[in-house]
Amino acid sequence: MSIHLTPQGQYRAKWRDPSGRQRSKNFATKREARDFLATVRTSASNGTYVDPQAGRQRFAEHAEAWLASRTGESTTRARDASVMRTHVLPQWGDWQLGKIDHLSVQSWVSELGRRRSPATVAEALRLTSGVLRSAVRNRLIPYNPCEDVTLPRRRKHDHDDRVITRDQLSGDLLPAVPARYRMLVATTAWTGLRWGEAVGLQSDALDLAGGTLRVIRTVVEVSGNTDYKPYPKTGAGRRTVPLPRWLVPQLRDHVARYGLGERGLVFANAVGKPLRRTLFRSRIWRPSLVRAGLLGSVEHTGSHEFTGRWIDDEGRANTLVRETYAAAVKAVASAAGTGLRFHDLRHSYATWLVDDGVPPNMVQRVMGHESVTTTLQLYTRRTENHDRILDALGGSMLGADGPDDEDPDDGPAAGMAVLR
Repeated sequence: MSIHLTPQGQYRAKWRDPSGRQRSKNFATKREARDFLATVRTSASNGTYVDPQAGRQRFAEHAEAWLASRTGESTTRARDASVMRTHVLPQWGDWQLGKIDHLSVQSWVSELGRRRSPATVAEALRLTSGVLRSAVRNRLIPYNPCEDVTLPRRRKHDHDDRVITRDQLSGDLLPAVPARYRMLVATTAWTGLRWGEAVGLQSDALDLAGGTLRVIRTVVEVSGNTDYKPYPKTGAGRRTVPLPRWLVPQLRDHVARYGLGERGLVFANAVGKPLRRTLFRSRIWRPSLVRAGLLGSVEHTGSHEFTGRWIDDEGRANTLVRETYAAAVKAVASAAGTGLRFHDLRHSYATWLVDDGVPPNMVQRVMGHESVTTTLQLYTRRTENHDRILDALGGSMLGADGPDDEDPDDGPAAGMAVLR
């Protein structure tokens, strides 16, 4: 190692990297050059040496290699690629790895948090940190500037993990679901299946004589295309779930009426293919919520006038007018904020079981959870059985009487049969 004064008046520090290659870097003062060489000497001796020139690689270049090297489920890879393309690369793609510092990352996270949800920001930071952590491991940069970055606080919202009652489900929602898809909703709600497990249910896994179904495979959707996965989400996801007795004949009638799709799919689309989650949500699920009065409302307000109303996630009242009931339902379903999610049927199923006194370990097994902690913390924390609370409090001091106080688009659930 040596230091030389250049004709331009700078101090050039020279050293050999661990491979024996000659390196150099210029500094304004001799002291800076000497301090730098001391750092190089220390890092070379303890195995943490990083070539000062390596950090010039662009973030986008290393991110592409990092994504390509990863393994995992196709759905996870597709989701990560989307977040990377939409949120991460527009910010960091052209940056040199060595130029990204902690302050820049924190400022970006704070700014992104003003435009996107905390969950989206967390995913964007996770991927950014993954790329930079890989750069550290490959000796391109000395440290990961994403460490100790503060994320926006996640807050619970009213629409998080909603629970629908059994009376609401059978009396309001199911009659509003088109007949072809009514048994998909009913089966999911009364067995707690995940979306991919429900739409991937095949005839060989459905035992109507024994009153059970087996979860042995799922359907996944990536970039608008569906595919079969020959195993569930987790090892515990491979399970047998009992069917309510009243559901068995309803399922038998469904199969007789609509037949089986490809590979024996019980719940297929009109051409026998697996249902696509995105299309089902926009065309079937949300319009059904509107017709059921669970996502805004639509009423006939004139000879050729149907008025839709809803309260958005910010608490603002909204209205719109269309010439037909179907058009008003479609418009409200598209414009309204977050409502009951299809996955909330699974939350509701677990909550019903716990409310009815089913032991947590049994709920864990039919839900397909690896740990009973997941069952208790993630799926049953929103239990709100007020009757049980009131029963525990006992009778009122005011007396028994209390104080003396002063086709679904043709109309709202017209002609629908109610499942009981």
